Amino acid sequence: MALVPEAVSKLQASGFRVALERGAGVAASFPDDAYREAGAEVVDQVWDADGVVKVRKPNDEELRRLREGQLLIGFLEPLTDTAGIEQLTRRGVNAFAMESIPRITRAQSMDALSSQATVSGYKAVLIAAESLPRFFPMLMTAAGTVAPAKVLVLGAGVAGLQAIATARRLGAVVAGFDVRPVVKEQVESLGATFLELGVRGEETAGGYARELTADEQQHQQDQLAERIPDYDVVITTALVPGRPAPKLIPAAAVARMRPGSVIVDLAAEAGGNSEVTEPGEIVERDGVTVVGLTNLPASMPFHASQLYARNVTALLQHLAPDGELKLDWNDEITAGACVTREKVAA
Repeated sequence: MALVPEAVSKLQASGFRVALERGAGVAASFPDDAYREAGAEVVDQVWDADGVVKVRKPNDEELRRLREGQLLIGFLEPLTDTAGIEQLTRRGVNAFAMESIPRITRAQSMDALSSQATVSGYKAVLIAAESLPRFFPMLMTAAGTVAPAKVLVLGAGVAGLQAIATARRLGAVVAGFDVRPVVKEQVESLGATFLELGVRGEETAGGYARELTADEQQHQQDQLAERIPDYDVVITTALVPGRPAPKLIPAAAVARMRPGSVIVDLAAEAGGNSEVTEPGEIVERDGVTVVGLTNLPASMPFHASQLYARNVTALLQHLAPDGELKLDWNDEITAGACVTREKVAA
């Protein structure tokens, strides 16, 4: 959900009037009555409002309902869905993509990519623990000691760091890898070992790792192919905005993993970090379970919605102080997040 009752109360206090599409929050455990109590009006459709907030981009029918000058906020896929952005442009919609929020200090409260990555990183470890036919923690029993699972997390952004922290809480022995040497300290601060592969990449202005050259990618793959069979679980999180996910795990490395091992590929939506990942599916390859599920935040809808709604609320309050839309195109957040604008008369 793009708004939860808690967010409705905040927006009402800031001068907004909020309408909710009937039943929209039920699947995320937010019933209509909770919205009514927060001050929202529950209606059959919301497309005549001054602004519409969503999670995903509008479908074809929803696009036809949008009008010139209307505000739209959501994950709009501006780098990959060029046809959808062109339609929004033709309709003259003031569209703001949550994935385009600048990664600056002032915009941290609006950073939905980070909030949803937190959910994904946490859930990835739970899926891995459920899929692995071994215990995560070390157990000392009357029948003897059970060794802990060994987990490798590739990519130490928000999702990766959350995965490391969660796997550590479950008692696994954890290692993390990232081409950005700046994150080594963060990985180690969580009690994990930083895996040295001899591959280094600088951090971009947006906080992402720069894309590696072909030679660097090959060296990385070769090194990982040697190390990966030592681990029971591998969680991958490497993404390059607007590009296919880099291939970190070759099929040959998967074939060398122990039977029963698990790969959870959080980059599946962009093609996957593993050569054997099938986006949207859980498959078995050479005795290894490969999880390519997409949109993991949707599997934890209550807190994913709560976090996303806080991001949306912060953006709305920035764009419309006191409930009145005031778009300052000289502002870095407003200009950076906007992907289409209403037509301006000459």
